[in-house]
Amino acid sequence: MNKVVLYTTRFCPYCVRAKALLNRKGVEFEEIAVDNDQMLRREMMAKSGRHTVPQIWIGEQHVGGCDELYTLEKQGKLDQALELDTP
Repeated sequence: MNKVVLYTTRFCPYCVRAKALLNRKGVEFEEIAVDNDQMLRREMMAKSGRHTVPQIWIGEQHVGGCDELYTLEKQGKLDQALELDTP
């Protein structure tokens, strides 16, 4: 299974939704909280080009945010993305 990484903040409803979807699927993920940590937020922005949370990676692939994660699920592509090894 590909490693899943989420940059989040504690009170972000989109972060809660993204984590809930992954939890329902039984997916373990690394959560990097950027609350009050400007260095981690800058790291997230440099990697993603975005300033909003959550920012989600599956393996080396940047998925985007919560909406993009749910779009993958609706398209039936999320399970495949989670299971495929990245080169």
